[in-house]
Amino acid sequence: MDRSADADRLIHWLIDSVQLDTTVFHLGQYCGRWQASTAGRALGSFHLILHGTCYLHIAGQPPVRLAARDGVFMLRDIPHFLSPDPDPEAIPPRVPMQSLAAPAPDATGLACGFFHFRGALSALIVDSFPGYVVLRGGDASIESASAIFRLILAEPPGDPEAPSPLIARLAELLFFYVIRHVARQDDIATGLLAVARRPEFTLLLDSMMREPGHDWSTENMARAAHMSRSSFYKHFSEASGQAPAQFLLLLRMKIAAQRLGGGETIERTAEHVGYSSYAAFSRAFAKVMGEPPGAFRRSRREQSPMQRLN
Repeated sequence: MDRSADADRLIHWLIDSVQLDTTVFHLGQYCGRWQASTAGRALGSFHLILHGTCYLHIAGQPPVRLAARDGVFMLRDIPHFLSPDPDPEAIPPRVPMQSLAAPAPDATGLACGFFHFRGALSALIVDSFPGYVVLRGGDASIESASAIFRLILAEPPGDPEAPSPLIARLAELLFFYVIRHVARQDDIATGLLAVARRPEFTLLLDSMMREPGHDWSTENMARAAHMSRSSFYKHFSEASGQAPAQFLLLLRMKIAAQRLGGGETIERTAEHVGYSSYAAFSRAFAKVMGEPPGAFRRSRREQSPMQRLN
């Protein structure tokens, strides 16, 4: 089996599976001594360094120097702040953010905002990620992401507190580069990514994604992974962070959502993911996706093609 093809297929599936809403709450530059943070909102957040340098401060960790075209993606609500000073104890005065219209010498340009992850499967994926990710502008593996920074900088500067909504969409694109970057790393703790990176579960996960309607009892999963039931349950639960049956439910409902969004009927979709009862499928789908399959299908059908991409 071509492992690189498997990895790429998984990454594409992950990118298609994460549902998020992105907002930018300010876009501009800080001059002199300043401090900025997105902590305390119970949301994921990001800071994009548009020009200049600064430091990321997280309690108990050494400061992280950031430069132009670096990005910090806080996937948990972690206490943190950015400042131009490597000393976290240096308390600057509160200074307002200024417009990017005229970049000032020694200023730092920032785009800062929030991610809201929608749906249980999004949470399952993001829970696999580290608490925060630093995307380096000079990293050759994400060189193409630099084009997104150029597009952000090309937007006409305006009120720092009311940035163009296009900035949020561009920041959202950067997050998908984060997914691909993290999916290729080896230090993933738990969740879907951790399961996918375990060689003993690769064939099983591929089979579950190809044939979600198969009788995937814990016994059959263990058999496909060539493990005893007890050993499989222990190791799979440790890798995924939940019981195999719950993992299967989330996987099936995401696949169902993809098919419904593509115009498939509810009946055929339910059958494809292993449900002979419409009522049972509807309950399971609403539990995971937050709305019944009929409402979900109608809302996707009413969206324009461009809305479906967001």
